[in-house]
Order: sequence, then C-alpha cells, then structure tokens
Amino acid sequence: MDFRSLLKIFIPEDKKFFSLFEQASANLLQISKVLCDAVNTSSSEKRKELIKEIERLEHVGDDIAHSIFHELSTNFITPFDREDIHQLASVIDDVLDYIHGSAKRIQLYKIETMTPAIIKLAELIYKSSEELNNAVLAMRDMKNPGRIREACVKINSIENHADDIFDMEIAKLFEEETNAIEIIKMKDVLQSLETATDKCEDAANVLESIIVKNA
Repeated sequence: MDFRSLLKIFIPEDKKFFSLFEQASANLLQISKVLCDAVNTSSSEKRKELIKEIERLEHVGDDIAHSIFHELSTNFITPFDREDIHQLASVIDDVLDYIHGSAKRIQLYKIETMTPAIIKLAELIYKSSEELNNAVLAMRDMKNPGRIREACVKINSIENHADDIFDMEIAKLFEEETNAIEIIKMKDVLQSLETATDKCEDAANVLESIIVKNA
C-alpha cells in the first residue's frame, strides 16, 4: 500500500472538488446552450443579448476555475492527482474561452446570416458539453468508470464529426467565396468553434487519465 492510499484511510478526501467541477461542467452546458440559441435566432438584437449572456457565463467559469485552483493550493488531500485537477479545470475553462471567442467574432465581424456549418458546430459543442457534464457527474462514483468512458468515447466521436464539418466548409468557402475579407472572417469563426470541440476532447482525455490512475 502506497503512502497516498494509506492517507485515504485515515484522512477523508475533500469533496469540494467534485462540487466545483460539477458547477464548472453545468456552467459549460449552459453557455453551450446559449451559443446554440444565439446562432439559431433570426433577431440581431436577440443575438446581442445572448452574446452578452455568453460573456457573463464565461466570467462565471473563470471564477469557478479560480476557486478550484485556490482549493488545490490549500488542500493536502485531493480526490485524484493534483496535476489532473489543474488540467481538467484548465481545459474546461478553455472550452468556455473558445465559445466566448466564437460569439465575440460573430458580433465583431457583423455576421448576420448563420451558415448551416456554424449552426451544426454550435450543436456539436453543446452535445460535447452535455457528455462532459455526464462524465463529471460520474466522477463522484469511481466504482462505475464505464459511465465516464462512454461519455469520453462520444466526445471523441463528436470531435471527429466537427473536424469533418470544418474541413468541408473551409473547402467550400475557398471554392465559392470571392471576397478575401469574408473568407478570413468566416474561417476565423469556424476555426474558433471547431477548436472548442478540440478542447472538449482534451477534457475527455484528462478524465480517461483519471480513470486509469484510479482503477
């Protein structure tokens, strides 16, 4: 029996981390839903309101991440490796940043007509966030790692789908669009959306690492 295992017998783990990660994943799910609403609305005024809400939720996510880092610096016993806690909090925050960045670009570039690719990528971000939230909720019960693995597999599949959509849309953009400025704008928005799914996959990879280490 190693030292960490021995400590777990005598010193209870701090459960604050589970609650904080659940808050972080729930916030991510919420901001993903608002992003979907923003790209699906036909009202520019409504979209502005939704993008403002995305900005607020991104700040909420920052506060949760800071709370996790604070707990990490003040707690000796953690439910799993410290570097995994730090990495998971960081990548969840990265997803929020790219969602916010995507919405901000849509607003700054004055993109009024949402293409099917933009709408689909936002939907895939939401689906990834939903699976990530399911995985985080299952972290409290490491006796059933199958739930986490299943969610991680789905996230990986969603990311592959997002890659395909991005690649096809960029190819179409260069083939059909003659305005170089419009190409740059649209490519930037699409890239930011696709990267958000990449970051969800990064979070899934951290969760899979946690499963292996705690098996």
